[in-house]
Amino acid sequence: MKNVLNNSHTKKSLYSPKSNPRWGREEETDIFSQRVKLFRQGKISEDDFRRFRLQHGAYGSRLQQNYSMVRIKIPSGEITPEQLEKIASLAEAFSIGSAHVSTRQNIQLHWVQLEDVSEVMRGLVEVGLTTREACGNTVRNVMCSHFAGVCPDELFDPTPYAMAIARFFLRNPMCQNLPRKFKINFGCCQKHGLMRVADIGLVPSKRDELKGFKIYLGGGLGAASFIGHELEDFTPEDKVLATCMAVIRLFDRHGNRENMARNRMRYLVHEMGWTKFQQLVLKERSIVDMTMSYSTAKSFDFKSEKDVSRQLPESTRAKIKLPVINERINPDTSTYDRWVHTNVVAQRQEGYNVVFVTLGAGDITSSQLRGLAGIIRDLSAEQSARNTPNQNFAIRFVRTEDLSNFYDKLSNIGLANPGALTIASAVGCSGTTSCNLAITNSHRLAKEVQLRLLQLGLDTDDSLSHSTIKISGCPNSCGQHEIATIGFFGGASRISGSMAPTYTMLFGGSAEENGELGKNVMRVPAKKVIDTILKIVEIYREERTGNESLDAWITGIVKGQGNKKVRNLDDIKLALSSVTNLPSITEDPESYRDYGNDVKFTAKTAKGECAA
Repeated sequence: MKNVLNNSHTKKSLYSPKSNPRWGREEETDIFSQRVKLFRQGKISEDDFRRFRLQHGAYGSRLQQNYSMVRIKIPSGEITPEQLEKIASLAEAFSIGSAHVSTRQNIQLHWVQLEDVSEVMRGLVEVGLTTREACGNTVRNVMCSHFAGVCPDELFDPTPYAMAIARFFLRNPMCQNLPRKFKINFGCCQKHGLMRVADIGLVPSKRDELKGFKIYLGGGLGAASFIGHELEDFTPEDKVLATCMAVIRLFDRHGNRENMARNRMRYLVHEMGWTKFQQLVLKERSIVDMTMSYSTAKSFDFKSEKDVSRQLPESTRAKIKLPVINERINPDTSTYDRWVHTNVVAQRQEGYNVVFVTLGAGDITSSQLRGLAGIIRDLSAEQSARNTPNQNFAIRFVRTEDLSNFYDKLSNIGLANPGALTIASAVGCSGTTSCNLAITNSHRLAKEVQLRLLQLGLDTDDSLSHSTIKISGCPNSCGQHEIATIGFFGGASRISGSMAPTYTMLFGGSAEENGELGKNVMRVPAKKVIDTILKIVEIYREERTGNESLDAWITGIVKGQGNKKVRNLDDIKLALSSVTNLPSITEDPESYRDYGNDVKFTAKTAKGECAA
């Protein structure tokens, strides 16, 4: 192991935590309970109640309006052991005994009876959490890179700013009835934080010694996706709030309220044209600056967010390269060394590490949540975790000499799988397990992909480690398939006269500074997705040049710059055709069923609830 610090330390936390941020309100739980009763009595229309419950974080479960998916906002993805334990108890009492980490750092509880939603909300309030505005046409959970504060490449920690923005817009009258949902992402550097695919994306920047941000506008993923545009070279920190307010005000005034399929802000930017939208934002910001009251300006208090943050070590060392902190491995390497290589990142703070806890498509049981809470208390100096967009947990400030103990404790609760930072950690939205819009069971497929790639040891191949696999159950982008090296979104196709679940495969997506959205390649039957991935890896290994990585090779194919037999997307489509063909349904009926389903496949959907 590298970077080992001396062993003289205590197990005691390095700080005395102040009161945790309080996001929830008790009165909202009573109001929700009362509205449910009025709805059951027929005194509130279904549409009005739907808008109300979405605004309070209760999303209708698939084809079953008597049940809800309760989405818990986790601002910046930061969550404490006490909150994990409370979610565990609520999952057992009112849900299915497990929780789901989403790609936007939320935590979801599925199949909660409508009458029990208020009790879940009440329990969350006890530990400072809320479901308010986790759904609906408002500012959703504000994301922040899970590397914020520990990344060697960051100029400063953006977490206090992300928390302050989240607090400012939560329950703010100016954003309670937007044309559609609105997403804000904070990065720590240009590589981490998904800033280019949000309505507003911010990454720390400096001009001389003045702190500020580089701000991107108009990005987003969905049936039509766009990469965000850079607003200006540098936005000082005292202009951040005015900029965000200006953008939201413009979206509120000019956004399309008629066509739900085209009413995200990225469509407004695209249709108006970037230059005109940019000019409007800068003009609107000047108006906001001149008219903003002192009390409004003071309510965006990122300095107080810093004051309540944990006092952690700030000693730094020369920049290191993420994520590998030990030597090369192979499938025969010990399970511990394999885990360290694929799940542990050395922080910029000397002797401390980020440990990633691998989940299967974001799922974690109540007992595992409790076990993880205990591990965080014992072995994390930060005394909290961060949810990641890859549906894992990141536990930071773990001492190098505690890694073996950390691994043993994870093993005891069944969470010591390797591969968190590799191609094996496939992302999958909830799909047909709960979503009205889903066509395929992307959630189960992601788990099957992860299991197979780990069995084959592909997590140990460093040439694959920077590649990603992301899967959505429909063209919408809860699984973020457009920014994957290999992405898939669900659909249905008629093959040999019978309906079969299929996925459209995309190549070459990335959300980094110069990243691109994935390009459509071909349709792949659901039961052929894993074989297709393995065939892609096989072709890559035959055709790569030198130390070329899989993601670099795929980028070359997308650009038509392959070096050997497979030069472009048409060539890869031809090379994969033998793998993706299905026999007739009489020869292989199983191939015409979706994962997790033993009956004939049907493309059944219902009204989506992404918007109120």
